[in-house]
Amino acid sequence: MNKALLVIDTQDSFYHTPYWSVRDIPDFQHNLTQLIGAFQRNQWKVVKILHSREDVADSPFNPASGFVKPMAFLDTQFDKTFYKSVHNAFTDTGLATWLKRAKIDCVVISGIRTEQCCETTARIASDLGFDVEFVTDATLTFDMQHHPSGKHFSAQAIKTRTELVLAERFATVHRTRDYLA
Repeated sequence: MNKALLVIDTQDSFYHTPYWSVRDIPDFQHNLTQLIGAFQRNQWKVVKILHSREDVADSPFNPASGFVKPMAFLDTQFDKTFYKSVHNAFTDTGLATWLKRAKIDCVVISGIRTEQCCETTARIASDLGFDVEFVTDATLTFDMQHHPSGKHFSAQAIKTRTELVLAERFATVHRTRDYLA
């Protein structure tokens, strides 16, 4: 199987959002770094996806902000970079075409936010016919509040929910240590 690791939205923009939290960062960085290293050793592709929104002037996701760049811990060479403006890495980016030309049939999902751009990319990849592997602990998300009820959901609860809805439907769900074993 020919694989590509998609490193989704792991960019400085998030440092400038109101929901940014450093609580899970060390584990996320460690897991993602381990995955990238394994992919490079196996000569599989590592693809950087950055979220870029020019339509919102004061957004940290606007390229003019200077924040649409990889987080500093990602000091690696990527095989390809794509810019997206929606919640998945495929719409209007050319990613699917590039993957098919490279004869890649499996995408491995990592990055920020677990339940948004990572999950949405996994679903679209599955619909496009790719095998999808979702490495949950190499994704990051943040606590959220359900506005109608006021109920609080932890980042871990959100990740668990993402695993529930993706597993056996859209993706095979993994933890980094098991994936690399």
